[in-house]
Amino acid sequence: MGILLPMNDSLLEGQIALVTGGGRGLGRAFAIGLAQARARVAVVARSADQVEETARMIRDAGGTAIAITADVSDPSSVSAMYREVERALGPVDVLVNNAGAGGPFGPTWEGSAEDWWRAFEVNVRGPFLTSHAVLPSMLARGRGRIINIASGAGTRPIPYMSAYVSSKGALIRFTEVLAVETQEYGVSIFAIQPGTVKTAMVEDVLNTPGSERWFPWLRQILDGGQDVTTEPSTNLVLYLASGKADALSGRFFIVPEDPADVVGRADEVKRDDLYTLRLGRLTFGPR
Repeated sequence: MGILLPMNDSLLEGQIALVTGGGRGLGRAFAIGLAQARARVAVVARSADQVEETARMIRDAGGTAIAITADVSDPSSVSAMYREVERALGPVDVLVNNAGAGGPFGPTWEGSAEDWWRAFEVNVRGPFLTSHAVLPSMLARGRGRIINIASGAGTRPIPYMSAYVSSKGALIRFTEVLAVETQEYGVSIFAIQPGTVKTAMVEDVLNTPGSERWFPWLRQILDGGQDVTTEPSTNLVLYLASGKADALSGRFFIVPEDPADVVGRADEVKRDDLYTLRLGRLTFGPR
């Protein structure tokens, strides 16, 4: 994967962006896209060779990037990572929480309990720890945006993916809560569904023994050409990072919808409480 566009879009000129899980796949695409928008980017992941490769691709194209190896589920690792980002680049303006884990796939009672909980450590604790690290500076400066890479899986019960589904549902709700807490400080928080992208995690699902029985729908999506590239979600991240959707902080944006169309109907979105996790209830008369 290379940088195909010239770095001449000044959308995020002078801003510092931090992308977790930035060594490959979606995270690499987000880091490159942010660099193309003239942000200075900190690329973070556990694999040193992968994050350095992403940072090198950005630097070779004329951008600014540093590579940091860190485990987002470990508090001391996150603290050290953020100190390094501030030392090398400055306080973070845009945080993209992309690092993720799928967890065990298959019947919940058959999988490893440790692997199941590890999905929560990465998918929920990770975004909490990184947000906890960047928010004090964002709040003090009265600006900042956090974009959590969630999944449509977090909005419905998909069998045989309980760790992933449950943790992504928690991440969407965490986004909503954090948005309410920060709304008076000029900080915006979003969650997104990037669509079905053929990432390493998707390959893991397909290679799981029993996947043909448990996930025939996923194979149908891929065989039917219904998967998407990283481009739509990268464009969505850039749109949210730009501030154009700040009026809808806390909402769950979805690929392939055009975010500008959603923002253009912001009054309706707020009135009907759309793009949120809510409980539907029956209506009863007086008792």
